[in-house]
Amino acid sequence: MAPGSGIFDKAVESHSKYTTCEIPTMKAQNVSIPMKNTIPPGEKHGINGVHELLQCSTCANSMYPPIHQCPNGHTLCVNCKRIHNCCPTCRFDLGNIRCLALEKVAESMEFPCRYQSLGCNDLFPYYGKLKHEKHCSFRPYTCPYASSECSVTGDIPFLVAHLKEDHSVDMHDGCTFNHRYVKSNPHEVETATWMLTVFNCFGRQFCLHFEAFLLGTAPVYMAFLRFMGEDKEAKKFSYTLEVGAFGRKLVWQGVPRSIRESHTRVRDSQDGLIVPRSLALYFSSGDNQELKLRVTGRIWKA
Repeated sequence: MAPGSGIFDKAVESHSKYTTCEIPTMKAQNVSIPMKNTIPPGEKHGINGVHELLQCSTCANSMYPPIHQCPNGHTLCVNCKRIHNCCPTCRFDLGNIRCLALEKVAESMEFPCRYQSLGCNDLFPYYGKLKHEKHCSFRPYTCPYASSECSVTGDIPFLVAHLKEDHSVDMHDGCTFNHRYVKSNPHEVETATWMLTVFNCFGRQFCLHFEAFLLGTAPVYMAFLRFMGEDKEAKKFSYTLEVGAFGRKLVWQGVPRSIRESHTRVRDSQDGLIVPRSLALYFSSGDNQELKLRVTGRIWKA
């Protein structure tokens, strides 16, 4: 369900004891960072040439063993070999010829990470490079907006600006917050997600999510934070969320999860404040006619 199915009134609190700073609103420019000086300048051209040889002539992807070739020496990757009986370049029958020489050359070379321009300066053996790139901490992040399948990727400053400009997500400087969720017909069974706010706290950004879904057959509401950065950095912070009324309250304390993990995965792990609908209605007013659930919270350095 798209945002807007519920109404959020924000009474945001900020206290001077918490550090705040300005959220960037301009798209970040990728800056090329020089590699470590481990390759003599005269050898760089040769390495680039070998890298080109290791690109499949059909799909242009990097080739990994088994590397195939046609009788005329045109190479292609294993995936293209599966779908072609003839060489796409010269139309000769492919047969089953391995290009062992090129495989051996690849084993002896080291190459920079594909995310070198984003800050990764290490070199990797050719056959270990792909594995590293799948987990490289400099690889772009996926947009963390929860209510749509947004395919935008980028670094954190770019995504903060994207969330504000393209998804109209509220931005808040401060480490405390106070949100109220209002729903006129709380007895409807619904599955919905909202990304309420991005908080700029201690110079880092945190996303506040709110979900309505069925836990088994029981309707529940759930609130949790995600950290805009790597998991090892997320573990440096803690947060609390609480709801309550009539002298009672429900409190959750946890560690924000990185946006490397999807909001669905965090929700399904139940790593957040979960409020059964019956208790949420009690906290609202007790008459079961309207839901007014106030969620407050705080972020601090662990």
